[in-house]
Amino acid sequence: MGRRSERLSKQGMLASDLAGDGDVIQVVSRAFDILRCFEGHDARLGNLEISNRCGLPRSTVSRLTHTLTRMGQLAYLPADQKYRIGSSAVAMSASMMRGLQVRNLIRLRLQEVAEQVPGTIGFTIPDRFHMVYLEYARADHALGLHSTTGSRIAMGRTAAGHAYTAALDEDVGNALINDIAREMPEDAKILRGKIAGNRECLRDNGYVLAGGLWTPHITGIATPIWSPQYQTYVVVTIGLLAAMYDEQRLQDEIAPILRQLSGTISMMVQNADSGLTSAPVPDAPPAPTAQKKMLPEGMNELEAGTRRPRPARSLRAGDGGR
Repeated sequence: MGRRSERLSKQGMLASDLAGDGDVIQVVSRAFDILRCFEGHDARLGNLEISNRCGLPRSTVSRLTHTLTRMGQLAYLPADQKYRIGSSAVAMSASMMRGLQVRNLIRLRLQEVAEQVPGTIGFTIPDRFHMVYLEYARADHALGLHSTTGSRIAMGRTAAGHAYTAALDEDVGNALINDIAREMPEDAKILRGKIAGNRECLRDNGYVLAGGLWTPHITGIATPIWSPQYQTYVVVTIGLLAAMYDEQRLQDEIAPILRQLSGTISMMVQNADSGLTSAPVPDAPPAPTAQKKMLPEGMNELEAGTRRPRPARSLRAGDGGR
């Protein structure tokens, strides 16, 4: 038991577990894979669609969807011969979210930045090979940028995912990339080619840059924050139009804003993880002077690893590295 707990403390989702090895009960893992297929409360999927998305035999999917329906995790729609998320799953989600008052504060901070920056600002958490938006804000004039709370974005093709993998200890990050390669080989190839540079950028600057991976029109910058509550890194990310923001402009104008935002959110996360969800949070610091140049005229972004994790502030340049 002690050895298993020690392994889990290294990487909440073990690389070997993701690969189907070790002591994971596969039927439980597959049941959660099925639930992950339902993106959004209104998603409706049949067994064949679920089978295609999960890569599982249709007979296996049929048995699992039947069980999940009996448990209330899924609801069967006879007229459509499809399933949707069930009442028990919705109730469980609502119960879990009830204690996260800090998310309301984070949402306000994201929106404040969205009013200053012509892009999207996200607060994400890892789920297997994706990052999921826990909170999301978007500037009114953010052209070509469309996501929402609950949206899933691939680790290999987003600044948030690149920042997350770069924050992991090297052996854990490499193992995760190997696991991604089994299901998403092209994404793993991208990560392998950039992981060394991402780690260096994170170590020296406190953030990671990634552009043109999800779409050639979008570029992003992201910073990981360690969450003691979830024993993983959450990531604050900002996405912008590449035509407006090249790498230099991201570093000069957006990076200071991201540092301020991630510092404020890090304080919120640490307070929440200490049970201080009602603790006062300082007002967002004034935006740097460079921000005034940002809007075009006319226009009113695991676990720790073998070492003990440190708060995100230790990831910033000048703080002595990770």
